[in-house]
Amino acid sequence: MVEDKTWDKERRRGRGNMLEWRVFFALHDVSDIIDLLTREDLDLFSREPKDDEEEGDAREEISRSESRENRRGWRGNSALPPPRLVEYIRLIRIHSLKREVELPDGCPRVTPPPLARHVAVGMKPKKIHEVEHLARYVTDLSVDISSKTPYSISHFVDFGSGQNYLGRALASPPYGRQVVAIESKSLNIDGARGMDVTAKLMKKKVVIRNKKEYRKEVHGVNNVEKASWVNGNQVCNDSLSRSESKVLKCDDKETKNESNIQYIQTIIQNGDLSRIVDRVKSMPQQSQSQQSNTNPHLMVISLHSCGNLLHHGLRSLILNPAVKAVAMVGCCYNLVTERLSPTTYKLPSLRPCTPRLEQTSSACDPHGFPMSERFAHYQHAHGPGIRFNITARMMAVQAPGNWTETDCESFFTRHFYRALLQKILVDRGFFEGDKNSNDIMRRHDPQKLSRAGHPIVIGSLRKACYASFQSYVRGAVAKLKEAPLHREQVTRCMADVSNEEIMRYEDAYRERKKDLSVVWSLMAFSATVVESAIVVDRWQYLREQQEVRDCWVETAFEYKQSPRNLVVVGIKR
Repeated sequence: MVEDKTWDKERRRGRGNMLEWRVFFALHDVSDIIDLLTREDLDLFSREPKDDEEEGDAREEISRSESRENRRGWRGNSALPPPRLVEYIRLIRIHSLKREVELPDGCPRVTPPPLARHVAVGMKPKKIHEVEHLARYVTDLSVDISSKTPYSISHFVDFGSGQNYLGRALASPPYGRQVVAIESKSLNIDGARGMDVTAKLMKKKVVIRNKKEYRKEVHGVNNVEKASWVNGNQVCNDSLSRSESKVLKCDDKETKNESNIQYIQTIIQNGDLSRIVDRVKSMPQQSQSQQSNTNPHLMVISLHSCGNLLHHGLRSLILNPAVKAVAMVGCCYNLVTERLSPTTYKLPSLRPCTPRLEQTSSACDPHGFPMSERFAHYQHAHGPGIRFNITARMMAVQAPGNWTETDCESFFTRHFYRALLQKILVDRGFFEGDKNSNDIMRRHDPQKLSRAGHPIVIGSLRKACYASFQSYVRGAVAKLKEAPLHREQVTRCMADVSNEEIMRYEDAYRERKKDLSVVWSLMAFSATVVESAIVVDRWQYLREQQEVRDCWVETAFEYKQSPRNLVVVGIKR
């Protein structure tokens, strides 16, 4: 009975706090609220007594400070942030990792070597900043490892290399390192090899054809070309006749592949890199001055590994004797799986009810979060283990510290339009048998739905579609009609919707846009702790391994340029 009374008291106190928060949020602009969450000096609203100061003196100073604040207000408004809100913001900041690049005392900031223009092909300024800083970071780290351990790093293994921007920079001057690029998509590998040619890391393959015969085959008979090599040149046999074919003599040195980059197409599903190591050992040695491939010492690196890929990279340090170090920057926490509980979804009731989805949604993934045993067995009020659902992990990818007023207005408008369109679709019976959106929100058992259907994915629309809600609805409906899965439903539900009805929805819910914006900002700000916890869990996993000599987390590049800037480093004994 005492516990029930205490719970009721805490619940009433929480309701009172939320009422204060809502009043404060209603009186201030969203941009000011975001500044309060991310940038404002909280000492303006409260002050703790110093060591040499009596508590009574501190109270008097605080009361005088509060009276001054009440007279001038905050941001042109007399409403000051509620004390519980200020306390909450302070706690979130305390438990969030620092994201600024910090240098030791007395050490000047060293600018990394700029990428050559032909190496930076295809990169945007953000990517150039990331590659320049991380390339220098891992190179300096490998040099430091060589000076403090009996081995030296012979190869960098890039997990999820994509277009291989980082690997290309490391293979180019002034670094000139051996790189093994691991990528699952052949299209990315083909594109990366084309950029290697532009970066002068690989010679372009010379293909010699009889143009007349080749054009006849291309525009006429559909035949598969079979290629062979003649004097170091690729010759298409089917497009050459014996009398008309001419093979140009080329120097072997011009066609020989002297690139420091080796591509391996595979899907990484765990930390076992034994097959990758065997491939590295069988690769031809590019330079006699470099360490032999028969005994490679690898450093696993990555620039924004998605989901569990970073987990596999960290485990590779433990599972493979050839891997001596890791230095990985993660991202896409929404793609991280869950180790302690089945996969979570934002609206389970809207998922199709199929046996395969039921099996996967009820299974735990041993490769997911958390990695460390300390996080997995941590005891708290809700039971053992630290867990984050899909909403928390999705919001952890946000960067509220980089939001500007223009950016906020843009994506808050998109969120509002998307939510309001979904309200219209539900009210007009887009989901069969569910006329009331509240009924859908209440139900969380997929087995109770006769037909949940496929998720509605609108994606990006033309800029003109965001000029007004009416334009957005018309553009989104037109795009949904192009999808075979939704064409029939959209036509049935939205064929007779008028501009007047669309405007009535917008007028009725216009005031909710600010509520949505405030809640979204609070979620994104609070999720900075989620990202910090995920990164600390990865560091803690390395600390728990006997094979690891040293491990740490630090910032690799500027938060303003790239908010996912925390690199997890581990060095083997």
